[in-house]
Amino acid sequence: MLQENRKTVNSEWYTTICLPEVFEEISKNDRQCRNIFHHDIASYHTSAETTRFLNGQNIELMGHQPYSLDLAPNDFSSFPTVKNKSHGQRFPSREEAVDAFKMHVFEIS
Repeated sequence: MLQENRKTVNSEWYTTICLPEVFEEISKNDRQCRNIFHHDIASYHTSAETTRFLNGQNIELMGHQPYSLDLAPNDFSSFPTVKNKSHGQRFPSREEAVDAFKMHVFEIS
């Protein structure tokens, strides 16, 4: 996820801005669903602040083994494809960027 003004993503931004937006979108679709997050080993994913926040939201975390191609296939197939298709494009709003991302993801077989 891109942070406005190209600032570095940290656990404070992740837990106060990013995740609440994600949870709001998830709750629009299904309030009764079981949410399991798959985080990699990025520092803002593994920080104590993020862990406390997710525990408070009753979110399950799926473990991530470092350097495992089997557990992170999107890093090596889907995301580079989307990145290549989006290369050089500029989006006037976050919503338009998300819509373009979704369109490219759904094109992947």
